[in-house]
Amino acid sequence: MADAKTRHALVVDDDPLILMDASAILDDAGFSCHEAGTGAEAIAFLEVNHRAVTLLFSDVEMPGDINGFGLARHVDRHWPHIEIVIASGRIKPEAGELPDKATFIGKPFSARTVHEHLRGTMPEEKQPEPLRHAG
Repeated sequence: MADAKTRHALVVDDDPLILMDASAILDDAGFSCHEAGTGAEAIAFLEVNHRAVTLLFSDVEMPGDINGFGLARHVDRHWPHIEIVIASGRIKPEAGELPDKATFIGKPFSARTVHEHLRGTMPEEKQPEPLRHAG
C-alpha cells in the first residue's frame, strides 16, 4: 500500500455478495479495495493502514458491537482524513447519527449511482483518476 497515487477504499458489509459488488464498483472507479465483514474488522484494519485509506464505504447493519453509524463516528474521530459513505436499504440516518462530513446512499445501488455520488461528494483531489474522468 505504498504507492502515493493509489486511492485505497475500505469496504465493509457482512453480506459477501454485496461486499463483492461494492468492491467491484469502487475498483471500477479506480480504488484499490480492501474488505471487512464487521465494524470491528474495519477498525482493526484501519488501526494499521489508516494513512493509506481514502474512503470508507460501509453498510449500516452488521453483526457485532458496532454498526455502520458507529463505525462512521469512530473513523471521523480517529482518522478525519478518510471520506465516509454509509449505505443501507432499510435504515436512513437520523440527525446526529452520522458525522457531518459522512454521506449516505440507499441500497440497492448501481455503479453509476455510486460513481455519481462519489464525484459529487468527495474532494476532487481524493478521487482516483478513473472516477474523475468518467461520466
